[in-house]
Amino acid sequence: MNQDYIKPDNWSIIEEGFDVERVKSSESLFSIGNGAMGQRANFEEYYSGKTFQGSYIAGVYYPDKTKVGWWKNGYPEYFAKVLNAPNWIGIDIEINGENLDLAKCKSVSNFKRELNMKEGIYYRSFNAVLQNGTEIDVKVTRFLSLDLDELGVINYEITPLNKDAKITFKPYVDAGVHNEDANWEERFWETLDTKNLGNQAFVTARTFKTGFVATTYMHNSIFVSNEEMEIIPNNVETSSDKILFSYEVSAISNQTVSIQKLGGYTVSTNHDDTVIAAEKIIEKGLEIGYETLVENQKNAWSKIWEMSDITIDGDVKAQQGIRFNIFQLNQTYLGKDSRLNIGPKGFTGEKYGGSTYWDTEAYCIPFYMATKDQQVARNLLTYRYNQLDKAIENAAKLGFKNGAALYPMVTMNGEECHNEWEITFEEIHRNGAIAFAIFNYYRFTGDYSYIPEKGLEVLIGIARFWYQRATYSTYRNQYVILGVTGPNEYENNVNNNFYTNYIAKWCIDYAMEQIQKVKNEYASDYSRIMSKVALDDAEIMHWKKVADHMYFPYSEKHGVYLQQDGFLDKELVKVHDLDRSQRPINQKWSWDRILRSPYIKQADTLQGFYFFEDHFSREQLEKHFDFYEPFTVHESSLSPCVHSIQAAVLGRMEQAYTFYLRTSRLDLDDYNKEVEEGLHITSMAGTWMSIVEGFGGMRVKNNQLHFEPRIPKEWNGYSFKINFRNQILKISVHQNETKFTLEGNNPIAVFVNGKEVQVEPNCLVTV
Repeated sequence: MNQDYIKPDNWSIIEEGFDVERVKSSESLFSIGNGAMGQRANFEEYYSGKTFQGSYIAGVYYPDKTKVGWWKNGYPEYFAKVLNAPNWIGIDIEINGENLDLAKCKSVSNFKRELNMKEGIYYRSFNAVLQNGTEIDVKVTRFLSLDLDELGVINYEITPLNKDAKITFKPYVDAGVHNEDANWEERFWETLDTKNLGNQAFVTARTFKTGFVATTYMHNSIFVSNEEMEIIPNNVETSSDKILFSYEVSAISNQTVSIQKLGGYTVSTNHDDTVIAAEKIIEKGLEIGYETLVENQKNAWSKIWEMSDITIDGDVKAQQGIRFNIFQLNQTYLGKDSRLNIGPKGFTGEKYGGSTYWDTEAYCIPFYMATKDQQVARNLLTYRYNQLDKAIENAAKLGFKNGAALYPMVTMNGEECHNEWEITFEEIHRNGAIAFAIFNYYRFTGDYSYIPEKGLEVLIGIARFWYQRATYSTYRNQYVILGVTGPNEYENNVNNNFYTNYIAKWCIDYAMEQIQKVKNEYASDYSRIMSKVALDDAEIMHWKKVADHMYFPYSEKHGVYLQQDGFLDKELVKVHDLDRSQRPINQKWSWDRILRSPYIKQADTLQGFYFFEDHFSREQLEKHFDFYEPFTVHESSLSPCVHSIQAAVLGRMEQAYTFYLRTSRLDLDDYNKEVEEGLHITSMAGTWMSIVEGFGGMRVKNNQLHFEPRIPKEWNGYSFKINFRNQILKISVHQNETKFTLEGNNPIAVFVNGKEVQVEPNCLVTV
């Protein structure tokens, strides 16, 4: 564990005391977002210390060109960057002629940050003594509106404590920003226009290459003792990228002065004229007013929590962890726009350089299916359908044909934009997760319509890819899949990764099943699709041959499927026998050494046992868990949740609880020692799964909900809600009983430890 400074609290993330070494970590942890944009917790005022400036707009990116030699035909043409957007939060402050800079103050005391997750509002307060001896009290409130998702709001209050003060607020908007990971000070925005009028300013800039146009705007209001002043800037500074206003205010000792700043972005993806759109947003914001905007924000978050909250009784750190995870997921993606997806860092950083990974399908969709209207999950599936043509193009670049589809490892617009070969074109198992998400969506929602409308085309493209990617081995008289990387990225270019082979077979089998079902029940869709993709029975029989004769490496000695053909050739030293000074290995060892080691980054073979749990016996799960977990270093954020779920299934509650804490507090406690780079957003959905599917034991079998409730000894109880087929079921688990309540009109039957229980609407059922 790298840090332990976040104060335990049920509903808030709290930091007390100012420490320059924690600033970048806190900038990540206190990030805010509203699905359309997001902001790291950078200070509004100037700060000369180490900081990671970051503000992000959903769907806006930059294609950084990748140049490689002739020997890498098929290599991605670019590596997408998540762009740092122009700065809208900036407010430089002068007190009696001196800049407020927390890195240079004589003293900073009573420093506190609070991210109130219940309200969706970020608070910061401190006392500071400047070099000129002026002592001030500062209180700052900031949020990104859920109702008006192009609007951000800041209220910045200053009270001089020991003397009168001349306070100058210098709010600005600035397109002259740099990315944290930029090379050679490169820039990604060109300013097209600047405009200011009265207390409003607008900077319109366009991204190089991709041509996204964004107007960054602000409106400022000045208050003295809570009375709004009729005031305009006494000075306006403009440059090619930046507009800065100056407001001078005199305050007597203990008198509060403040600036309210409205700001944010309007983007060309949503507006023809981004400046007019920005003016309208300002108008709406002023019409509503600050106090009402605050109340609306609290109400909007209250509605989200009503459905998505998980309560834990008796364990504050566990409670804080799960709420932090749920909060960040909702800040990142709300399902309003099918053009958007869930990036692994969300709006909190730039690492990984893309907006969409297989994480969405494998980990996030279950959360959104169960806590939102099913249309949200459908939008996530539609996102992939809309990029099917690009997936076919991606496969064609590698020599695949006839409509075979390889979805990208990382993408912004459907094109592959990951530039590590062993990941980009070896980690092909991501195709399987996309097919599995279609299956999972239907299993949970009962909405089959997606498959004949859109999903079947995706399944066919994926099945064609697996058929072509498999190789017939005369040696084995079976089909093999060579040169891959499984979910365990600490092994590259291996043969017959069990998980990859297994999900390939499953994808083909599932595609064939759905083709037959659509043929039998949706004749017009069937005719349309078959005509479009030019699929006939002869090709399907070729697929079947591959699926029926797929090879799975197996060790008779250990009684387990092998992660890949050469796994037993490794020196099988377990993690607990590895000197702690060598951990984490991804920061201590060379890549060559890691690749030769037996150490597993995250669930790999066990990922197959997670997806296809009902294909294996509990004894098989136990044997594979006991074999692979001791070699797993959990250096992927996606690792602890799967292991927590499986430990719970096996009744190993102490182990399940330990893994749960690790996944829920991965960022809060900085287990991977990298939180300053941003949060692990997509793995946060795994935290939700570890409670609902792990401890709650929730499964959907034959269109019915099944539960095997378990509870860690550290908890008195926990509860969660499930939106199952448009009825809300609440499950409350205690040490000796489980309670169910149903919000809906029709009774439903649920199974608890295999026994059927009838739950009537608005009635409490105790088991």
